Amino acid sequence: MASGRRPGTSGGAGRGAAGGRGAGAGGSAKGGRGAGTGRSSGSGSSGRSSSARSSGGRPDSRERFGGSGGGKRGVGGGAGRTGAVRRDGAPAPKPEKDLGGEQVEGRQAVRELLIAGRRRVRELWIATELEESEVVGDIIDIAHSQRVQITDVNRKRLDMAARSEAPQGVIAWAAPLPETPFEELIKRRPGKVPFIVAVDGVTDPGNLGAILRSADGAGVSGVVLPKHRAVHVTPTVAKAAAGAVEHVPMSLVAGLPNALQRMRDAGIWVVGLDDGGDRNLFELGDLAAEGICLVLGAEGAGLSRLVRERCDVIVHIPMRGRLSSLNVSAAAALAVFEVARHR
Repeated sequence: MASGRRPGTSGGAGRGAAGGRGAGAGGSAKGGRGAGTGRSSGSGSSGRSSSARSSGGRPDSRERFGGSGGGKRGVGGGAGRTGAVRRDGAPAPKPEKDLGGEQVEGRQAVRELLIAGRRRVRELWIATELEESEVVGDIIDIAHSQRVQITDVNRKRLDMAARSEAPQGVIAWAAPLPETPFEELIKRRPGKVPFIVAVDGVTDPGNLGAILRSADGAGVSGVVLPKHRAVHVTPTVAKAAAGAVEHVPMSLVAGLPNALQRMRDAGIWVVGLDDGGDRNLFELGDLAAEGICLVLGAEGAGLSRLVRERCDVIVHIPMRGRLSSLNVSAAAALAVFEVARHR
C-alpha cells in the first residue's frame, strides 16, 4: 500500500467502501507475604481498627454501603428530588465525565496499580480467607512500603463491595485515573511517531479491558475514548486489562469524528477496522510504520457513519471459516500487533 498521500484530503483514494458489520463486536512476581503490622481486622460488622487507619483513608464501610446507624441517604426532607439541587432551586450541573478507575479489583490489576505509582491508593482490602500466594505477598509488601492502609475483611463482605464478578479477594480504592490531553497523544516526538487506538462506541467492559491489555503489549502510544455512549474504566475493565490501565495513556473526547479529523490534519493516517473494508489488514505495508490510528467499531454495529467518513482507509481481517467476523477485542489484538510488526 502506498503511503505517499497525506491524510486530510477529502475523498482521497483509499477511502473505505461502505457496508458490513464491524470486524469485532465483542475480545508474577517475587516477594513473600509481608508482616501483619498495620493491618486491621474487618471480620465483624464494625471491626476496623481506627489505629490502623492512615490519613486520607476511605470512609467507614457504613458510609459506603449504608450500614446500621446511618439509614438510607436522601430519605425524608427531600422527597421527590432525584439529584443535587443548588440553593436557588435549579438542578446542579452534572459532573464532567472522567476515565474512572477509582475502584480496582483483582490481584494483577491491584498489583500493577501499586507498582505504577501514578495515583494515590487510599485503602486496600484483603479477604481473611485468602490463600497465601506470591502475587498477594507482593501486593501486601508494596502496600506496606507505600504506607497504604490494609484492612482484613471477611470474604462475604469483600464480595458485597465488589463490582466485578471475581475480585479474587483483593480490592483497592485509589484516586481517579489521570487523563492524557488529546494534543499530547497526537504530538510527534523525535524518533517516535504516534500509534493510537480509537474506540467507537464499545460498551462491553470486558472487551475494553482486553483491548487495553493488547494495546499495552503492542506498544500503542495512546487510546482515545468517546465521553458518551461508551464504557470507561470500571472495575471490570481494570481487571480484564490486568493492570494495563495504569500504563496506557488514555484521552476522552467529546466527539470521535472531530478527533479523527484532527489526527488527519496532524498527518496521522486513520485506518478503520471493519469486515466490509476494501483492503486486507495484512497488506498495510509501509503505512503501518507511519503515524497511524486504528479505529475499532462497536459490538455488532461496527463503525458509525461519521467515523467511517473520517477514515482514510477501511481494512478487514480475512476470515477462512464459516463466521464472518471476530469479537472486537480479538480483532484489536490482531490489528495492533500487525502494526507493531512493521515498526
